[in-house]
Amino acid sequence: MRKRVGALSAAAAILLSAAGCKSTGDSTQEIRFSWWGGDSRHQATLEAVEVFSAAHPEITVHTEYGAWSGWEEAAATALYAGTEPDVMQVNQNWLTDYNSDRIGFLDLQNYSDIIDLSQYSQNVLDMCSTDGQLLAVPVSETGRVFLWNETTFSEAGISVPESYADLCEAGAVFREKLGEDYYPLALGWYDRMLFLVYLLQCRYGREWVTDKKLQYSESEIAEALSQIEQLEKQHVIPPLKRIAGSGADSFDKDENWISGRYAGIYEWDSASGKFVNALADGQTLTVGSYFTDLGSCRGGFSKISLGFAISKHTKYPEACAKLIASMVSEPDEVRILGTERGIPLNHQGYDICSKAGLLGNIPATAYQRMTEWITFRIDPDFEHASLKGINGVYEDAFTGLSYGEYTVSQAAERLSAGIQAALAGE
Repeated sequence: MRKRVGALSAAAAILLSAAGCKSTGDSTQEIRFSWWGGDSRHQATLEAVEVFSAAHPEITVHTEYGAWSGWEEAAATALYAGTEPDVMQVNQNWLTDYNSDRIGFLDLQNYSDIIDLSQYSQNVLDMCSTDGQLLAVPVSETGRVFLWNETTFSEAGISVPESYADLCEAGAVFREKLGEDYYPLALGWYDRMLFLVYLLQCRYGREWVTDKKLQYSESEIAEALSQIEQLEKQHVIPPLKRIAGSGADSFDKDENWISGRYAGIYEWDSASGKFVNALADGQTLTVGSYFTDLGSCRGGFSKISLGFAISKHTKYPEACAKLIASMVSEPDEVRILGTERGIPLNHQGYDICSKAGLLGNIPATAYQRMTEWITFRIDPDFEHASLKGINGVYEDAFTGLSYGEYTVSQAAERLSAGIQAALAGE
């Protein structure tokens, strides 16, 4: 818990910084720009901001960034306090969770003379719209894919899994050939929640939620939880206690992933680049196939991975819009950012990256595999703070199960009840 509080406090210190930073005079427009991510995203974004600042000397941009851990909680606190940055990198659920008459984000349709909205497909703009207002510019679309370390699987004498049966069999092989510290797949508590949905949708082919109603029974959820519990027992995935023991807040910073002891992850395709970059020399990563032996349907869902939004409280909305436009469509900035936030949804940005050879083999393959497979879209409430946040329903259920504090039936009951409460607005 100390680690969690520390992460939240650090993020809060950044996002709750003095609102006076927004303006110091009429001659210079000062705006704050915040985002979360890994080190490579931070470096690229800082370089892109430098290019923007050189082209717009009348606008001063203060940057605020950090890791994801604790970020949403701190952002929510800042939004309710009215001290949020002017331009914010946001998750799709923020557009409904943190938007009202008093707090939230501007309608970017009012700034279409600065941000060329014709460079987006209408369906992706719709995913960032609420009550007819476009509250964010979508940066990329994403879904979960399997990423495998071919080097480690080769050392174990087997190929990367092509089926769920292959994955299950790999656990015993890893233990025998490589030792207790090696696992075919690593899943954190939120990864397990997404994997659970993948398992259920492959088997039953139903939306996760329809009209604010959970479409899976408690007993069906228990079935998938039992499968995940078996993966731990079969040495396929490490217990959550072991994952937490590394002290890393993301697998790309975990020595077990870097060195190849964790040989697979189930991650957002838009984040694949940072996991490739994190691997130690001599490790080779490949994008895996979805498993067709789980059922006749295509499980998992896609979502807007993130967007750029403008605070309702900003004093300089046009300056904010110029910054966003530069990040998504200006050639110099787009080339610097590459695929740090996924394959660009902005048509012009995509063309710039494609012609410059910046889409990258792994990110491009991961994105293609995701878009060819996935048919479901994320439910807007899936990432609700009460569910996904620190000490939320997902963490409670999966940590409790892995630590032996809950039985499968107890974890299923907590998941089902918690999700239904969040859907009901309780």
